[in-house]
Amino acid sequence: MPSLMVNDRPVEFRMDPQIPLLWALRDGANLTGTKYGCGTGDCGACMVLVDGAALRSCLISLAEAEGRSVTTIEGLSRDRSHPVQQALVAEQAIQCGFCTPGIAIAAAALLARNADPSDEDVKAAVPNLCRCGVYPRLVRAVQRAGRAMRGLERIAAAPAPGISPEDAGASVPALRAP
Repeated sequence: MPSLMVNDRPVEFRMDPQIPLLWALRDGANLTGTKYGCGTGDCGACMVLVDGAALRSCLISLAEAEGRSVTTIEGLSRDRSHPVQQALVAEQAIQCGFCTPGIAIAAAALLARNADPSDEDVKAAVPNLCRCGVYPRLVRAVQRAGRAMRGLERIAAAPAPGISPEDAGASVPALRAP
């Protein structure tokens, strides 16, 4: 039985070791934030962190992940407070949202090694495809997250669903029913 750390928890999978890590995460661990896009590694929707590196989970088998540490979008932050997640919202770099988990993972991997990336650094490290075309806003969001990680900026994006803006300390107006 392949075993690995998933979002800082030990997990043993009772699945064929040759299954793509993507399906082990989605079907075996019910971590559905990691998306199936193309199955060929071209789109990046299935990006996860494996030992801190952004990898396409459709291209790595469960056996290849054995003994390693995997972080999915669910493990990036439990309350969506990671600077990348907050910056993507603040810069309106999310449209349909399907590619967003993979983009957030790739951006988090970049910022872990370079918290002050240039436009070209972001474009090279976040190769994900987005049919909505958010690329200029995406670059701004990653750079903004980097500033937040360096303590140069505070991002006051919307809190996670179900959290009152007052409780989250965000500077967004509360929505009131008419």
